[in-house]
Amino acid sequence: MQKTGFLLTYINNMSQIIVFFRTFAKMKHTETIRVCNLSTGYRNKRNPIIVARGINASLKSGELTCLLGPNGAGKSTLLRTLSAFQPALEGEIRLMGIPLTEYTEQQLATTVGIVLTERCDIHNMTVEALVGMGRSPYTGFWGKLSRKDKERVEESMEWVKIGNLRNRMVQTLSDGERQKVMIAKALAQETPVIFLDEPTAFLDYPSKVEIMQLLHEIAKVKDKTIFLSTHDMELALQIADQLWLMDKQKGIETGNPEDLSLNGSLERFFRHEGIVFDREEGLFRIDRKPDTSLRLTGEGTRFHMARKALLRNGIQGNPEAVSPLHIHVTDNCFTINGRIIHTVEDMLLEVENHLTGKTMAPQ
Repeated sequence: MQKTGFLLTYINNMSQIIVFFRTFAKMKHTETIRVCNLSTGYRNKRNPIIVARGINASLKSGELTCLLGPNGAGKSTLLRTLSAFQPALEGEIRLMGIPLTEYTEQQLATTVGIVLTERCDIHNMTVEALVGMGRSPYTGFWGKLSRKDKERVEESMEWVKIGNLRNRMVQTLSDGERQKVMIAKALAQETPVIFLDEPTAFLDYPSKVEIMQLLHEIAKVKDKTIFLSTHDMELALQIADQLWLMDKQKGIETGNPEDLSLNGSLERFFRHEGIVFDREEGLFRIDRKPDTSLRLTGEGTRFHMARKALLRNGIQGNPEAVSPLHIHVTDNCFTINGRIIHTVEDMLLEVENHLTGKTMAPQ
């Protein structure tokens, strides 16, 4: 009898677990925003100024989506329209299955968090107080934080690893630290959707990488829909789950970076003289046109660095090239027609001397 009771309890618990995981699975990558035949722009007294038209796309939870496009393509206008800062000229935006136009300000504040590109120019306020402002949709008229609000603020600061900055004045922070604070503020707001307008602007490269990786982790772990505009194409191609490619002439195309690489969309959208898209790497390269070639043999990192340096100087290194100059690369050095050279700089100098007819320096 005890065994039967234990078995029934076990089966019941397992059933609950299965239901939980099925529900959890359905939550992941759920469509949160649907854009249908959207036109963005500005209304005036005569005719509307259309910035972009015919946009059809969607955003899902658990994904970091990057909006890429040249200046003037309408990225910021699209973000403002999706955020309800300005009305759509045509079409429909559905947020969590409901038309955006039906949301009240209060409902929007608990559904969409926004981090703008402008520098955070705030004085005489601590980091903790600024992050606490993310709780304003829940605190009522007086803005007094409850125990739950303070817990959410603490969790948000710890999530982005700025707990040690809680008592610092905002104006004393670096640009990277300030951006983390604004992301923590958006997290404290507890919205399923977060929009960011060029969050890596003004940041040095390590900080750009850190912010993008942080946003990707937030999307995955917290099942958030994160949508941002950026000019940091190389980072977006490596970190984003989805891309929206935007251009006034070509319209908008969406997909994951790999599919957009394979179908040629990335190459078409950003085709420009002096730039070539490397489909194997899925990244853009400078299209250097070599003026001459020489024989270059070897392998490994040193070999690739030598080839890169030569190409930068208009020389194609090729193991099959017929050339009076032969550079062989080993693990420890370079040899030019048997002469040992230890640095890339000295190698380039020897090559230049040869090409200009100067006598090579004695070994």
